[in-house]
Amino acid sequence: MYKRIRDLREDKDINQTVMAKHLGMSQTGYSKYETGENDIPTAILIKIADFHGVSVDYLLNRTDKKEINK
Repeated sequence: MYKRIRDLREDKDINQTVMAKHLGMSQTGYSKYETGENDIPTAILIKIADFHGVSVDYLLNRTDKKEINK
């Protein structure tokens, strides 16, 4: 999961500080999500998925399909 979150951020060519600001948190706190040091709360996971336009299942490695089921 953590690699996908980092890869999606890097694909958009934004740094951790920008992503953290979007989530309303510190860069250090966000960095700990990307490294797996801290578990990602559900509300934050949803915000990350929405930001990148992918499903939470994709972030959780439950599927390789990025699309959100509608």
